[in-house]
Amino acid sequence: MKTVLVTGAAGYIGSYVLPALREQFTLRLVDNRDVDGRGQPVDGLQVVDLSDLRRIEDFRPLFRGADAVIHLAFTRPSENSLRAHYLAERTNVDMAFLIYQLSLEEGVQRVVVASSNHAADFYEIELRAGLMDMVYPDQPRPLSDNFYGWAKEAYEHLGFVYACGADGRPAVGERRAPNRRLGVVQIRIGAPRDLAIATLADERRDDPKLMYRDLGMWVSPRDLSQLFIKSIEAASIENEHGVPFQVFYGISDNTRKAWSIANARRVIGYEPEDDSEVVYADEIRRFLLDPLREKMARAEVRAGKGHR
Repeated sequence: MKTVLVTGAAGYIGSYVLPALREQFTLRLVDNRDVDGRGQPVDGLQVVDLSDLRRIEDFRPLFRGADAVIHLAFTRPSENSLRAHYLAERTNVDMAFLIYQLSLEEGVQRVVVASSNHAADFYEIELRAGLMDMVYPDQPRPLSDNFYGWAKEAYEHLGFVYACGADGRPAVGERRAPNRRLGVVQIRIGAPRDLAIATLADERRDDPKLMYRDLGMWVSPRDLSQLFIKSIEAASIENEHGVPFQVFYGISDNTRKAWSIANARRVIGYEPEDDSEVVYADEIRRFLLDPLREKMARAEVRAGKGHR
């Protein structure tokens, strides 16, 4: 059984995936707090704050002997100001460096990182306006108009550097013999929440386009767990350039999805089991379909009167 270090194990995403991870792997769990979001203790948790880059050597034993790392940890801003948001996200980028660097040095084979749909959230403007139909993990280039999304994209690009085996120096028109390559998977997590008590339960349900967005972004616990597990277990994650690096969208097989999961199906055999259209069928009918039906084509104008 593989040994997997999980950072941020007491966080929200940890609560989503830990039950399934415990069944598959021997876990080392760390977080900077000793209880989960409900105030409950997390079995096997070590209290470790990975946000201080100056203490990188203190954290080395956590990585030694691990087969894989799942990086969920992140630092929240101390206040709601532009400077505070930037400083928190800069700390998160530094923490990602720490994770990649110690993983590389200690022989970890694969690092799976909790990225976010916000790494490319700039394009939601065009999706909402109907000017774009689908966002893919590799195109268009991930862009965000906020520090949170910027940091997530920075995790991704930094992970690509480690996956290439680069030594930090630029090369011009050449490919140097790489150092040991670190296998890296970025999971752009969508909407991991019960929409019945979120989007479909407050004023957001009055915005059909926002409802479409969240229904398309939703991911169930078992589908997200499957993504993390298969990202670790897959024999190969090499991309078309031979680099062991992938970006997957962490969403279920939702009817209304505008974020592609085709590469996750192809590369690691992702087989999502859930679809928000079915799971939330009653709420969709009540809040989305019934109000819209009055504006849509009816009986005699639904189609032509001819026969095939």
